Amino acid sequence: MKKTKICQNNKFLILFLIFWGLTYKIALAENVRVAVAANFTEVANEIGQAFEQKTGHKALYSFGSTGQLFTQISQGAPFDIFLAADQSRPKKAVEDGYAVSGSQFTYAVGKIALYSEDPDFIKDEKTLREGKFTKIAIANPSTAPYGAAAVDVMKHLGLYSKLESKIVQGNNIAQTYQFVHSLNAEIGFVALSQISSHNNGSRWIIPADLYSEIAQDAVLLNEGENNEAALAFINFLKNPLARNIIEKYGYGTKQ
Repeated sequence: MKKTKICQNNKFLILFLIFWGLTYKIALAENVRVAVAANFTEVANEIGQAFEQKTGHKALYSFGSTGQLFTQISQGAPFDIFLAADQSRPKKAVEDGYAVSGSQFTYAVGKIALYSEDPDFIKDEKTLREGKFTKIAIANPSTAPYGAAAVDVMKHLGLYSKLESKIVQGNNIAQTYQFVHSLNAEIGFVALSQISSHNNGSRWIIPADLYSEIAQDAVLLNEGENNEAALAFINFLKNPLARNIIEKYGYGTKQ
């Protein structure tokens, strides 16, 4: 009888310790608010799930063009981390006193593609040279690095002046993709990551020598300097697990 009572007490103790451990982990879990370039939407969502499973912390995202997000940060938006689609805005965030010095690093290298929903429309650069379309979508080159890269490509091929009148601009690369996906533009320059998970339509993956490298940098903002979840997220982005996810979506990474 006494032995049975001891066993029951041990069971209660084990259950209590498990409950206490879970409660303690939940109590320690924090949120990290991340401003993310729109081209990285799908990747960020998958990384967020892996991050939460690994650490218990939760990443809360706000997506937009890099330029728009930087403007929000400069106006006091309460973000902890900035995942830009370029290097210049994170650098400026540090220079202007919005971000922690020494925290900037490259988390992904973007690639662009010319894309159409029509499986027979795009062959290669000949599609641009022939110009047999009424609209070509690009992201706003003033605020979105992928848009600036698209302009680079057209200029390198000597076609920008010929195609300029056919350009329709999305506020960011996500909206640009929607223009093509919804057939509001026959073709468009999109992030390779947006079409890497399917074989729909037709595409031309743009040679890297036709545009400046799209090195996408992250930086820890002042709001996140003392946030354990923000520091954990920065470290997680450098983890092989996160790099594997990033590369799966068609990005390059740097060690």
